[in-house]
Amino acid sequence: MNTHIFTELLRADMAPSFGVTEPGAIALAVSRARSLAEGTIRSVALSVNSGIYKNSYTCGIPGTEETGIPFAAALGAVAGDWTRGLEALGAVTQPDIDRARALLDGDSVHVHLHEISSDLYIKACVSTEAHTAEVTITGTHTNISSIVVDGACVLQQEASGGGDEQTVARSVTDYGFSDLWQYASEVPLEEISFIEDAYKLNLALAEEGRSSEKCTICKELIAENGGLYSSDYLKTAHALTSAAIEARVRGLPRPAMSITGSGNHGIIATLPLYACYTVKGLERETLLRATALSYLVTQYIKEYSGKLSAFCGCAVAAGTGSAVGICYMLGGSRAAAEAVIRNMASGITGVICTGGNPACVMKAAIAIDIGWKSVELALGNVSIEPVHGINGFSPEATMRNMGRIASPGMEKTEETIITLMTEKVGEASR
Repeated sequence: MNTHIFTELLRADMAPSFGVTEPGAIALAVSRARSLAEGTIRSVALSVNSGIYKNSYTCGIPGTEETGIPFAAALGAVAGDWTRGLEALGAVTQPDIDRARALLDGDSVHVHLHEISSDLYIKACVSTEAHTAEVTITGTHTNISSIVVDGACVLQQEASGGGDEQTVARSVTDYGFSDLWQYASEVPLEEISFIEDAYKLNLALAEEGRSSEKCTICKELIAENGGLYSSDYLKTAHALTSAAIEARVRGLPRPAMSITGSGNHGIIATLPLYACYTVKGLERETLLRATALSYLVTQYIKEYSGKLSAFCGCAVAAGTGSAVGICYMLGGSRAAAEAVIRNMASGITGVICTGGNPACVMKAAIAIDIGWKSVELALGNVSIEPVHGINGFSPEATMRNMGRIASPGMEKTEETIITLMTEKVGEASR
């Protein structure tokens, strides 16, 4: 087996994300369009699919006191730097924020729901008195697949490749779980040393959440633990993970290391493992190998569920990846890890996504609790048998089935969630 394939898959998928990924992608699209349309802005029109709409609905915009899609678009238009990718809003100032508010007050920003879909879609159109530029992002959060300036197409490419995001030739689903396990166990340690960057970012984000007055949920969990760290694995996992996630969704100005296009996925796939590493006093090598496995399992499930869907990929996909990683850290066998996947599929699949907001902290807590229980049972040779429910007769089939519950299985659920959100907009305006 060529271990470099998995290393490339991990490298290509890991990326710093400033704030919730979807507003970052909106700002990227709008700022790229703005860079191609000189002159005074007359209007910003945004068309997004349901996943982008939902995840950006009330999430915090980094470095501001603002939330939501229109402000992300406005700020991207007046101050976004598209060359920074998902960190397009990483250098905004108070005058920039004031200019974005003025653009909104002038009724110059308009948002349209394009379709109910788990396929990522953003089209940003910036019009000035002299030019109009349209930028479309599809497939992944940074993949600019189309650019049209003054009616002339200057870029057109496939949704799944090219653009501003590095791509690789293979998918993780081209391989079996045994390949993922073998890779994590045998890859030269120096080949996955870049995973350290995820812990630097995510732990710094947790510290930011711990010290911010904006973050209230994590404060209670940290108090229960007597700090970010203690001798209690579960409480430490809750403290670290909640602090990082709440900092992110509240809009604090620090990046997370995303995986599968999500900072919350990246946090849940790493910080419960870090809690296990510190509480159990494990080797750094064990942490890095387990994290590689956690990431790959997360990627595997997300390949089937879609980038954005009605189920909470943070809890279901990253939660399963994290649980498998912890099983590895505690010396579990590959058979035990496969049992963990069945236990997670039976226990957590179906948790819904209601966008990037403080509710993500609650879903992370569910994932941590069920993940730990799934590991404990599996290490005791107890699991939900393959014949039951959505479990398959192989770990690959089980992970595929978990993803299929989301897409196409929960498309009607996605539509209902969006309907409830839009109804609230009408109620708030009355």
